[in-house]
Amino acid sequence: MEPKTAIVTGAAGTIGRAICESLAGKGWRVAALDLDADGLARVEGGVLPITCDVTDEAAVAEAFAKAGSEFGTPGIDLLVSNAGIAHPVTGPIEELSLAGWRRMTDSHLLGAFLTVRAAVPGLRARGGSIVTMSSVRAVQAEPDCEGYGAAKGGLIGLTQSLAVSLGPEVRANTILPGWIVPPKERPDLREVDHGQHPAGRAGRPEDIAEAVIYLEGAGFVTGQTLVVDGGMGRKMVYAE
Repeated sequence: MEPKTAIVTGAAGTIGRAICESLAGKGWRVAALDLDADGLARVEGGVLPITCDVTDEAAVAEAFAKAGSEFGTPGIDLLVSNAGIAHPVTGPIEELSLAGWRRMTDSHLLGAFLTVRAAVPGLRARGGSIVTMSSVRAVQAEPDCEGYGAAKGGLIGLTQSLAVSLGPEVRANTILPGWIVPPKERPDLREVDHGQHPAGRAGRPEDIAEAVIYLEGAGFVTGQTLVVDGGMGRKMVYAE
């Protein structure tokens, strides 16, 4: 059988890399898109690295054309829209510039719109699915993260609309990761850090990759938000 094909944005980051490597390890053909060419070079598994600014309409079109040419098919089984500025803090709202607001929201929302739009014909051809990467910060807040929270909340609304508009040919779901810690930072975690999670530990990038693979194969799941936070959002927190 012909291997399945995935396009993953934000592929050089902690979560994106785990998704790419997990899919590639299962025999998928993976086009890995990111602005960070050096980071893409570190993604393992024989993925197709494509340097791309997902907020640039022409660059997105070029990246999808390259993936189709390299893989020999325009069909797409899975789009993972994971790109976006990872650091959520933009400072006090009264000091946040319009350019800063747009840079944050565009990296998540505009990038998702452009890549989804480019992917839809290929997804329809294969009966594929979309997974967008929101965050628990869409439903829980910390100070000075307005742009990030608005963008991640917007991804939930976008994905729900996509599920209705594109179904039944194409499914769309979103993941809300919690505290996901890269391998190199895990030794620095304290027992109390892990203890905030009813699951007994902070999250790993592989936890999100597993959620993507579940949603890709869950044919009766669409329009849903899947929280992957080790139960942290369900735990009462009291000041000590």
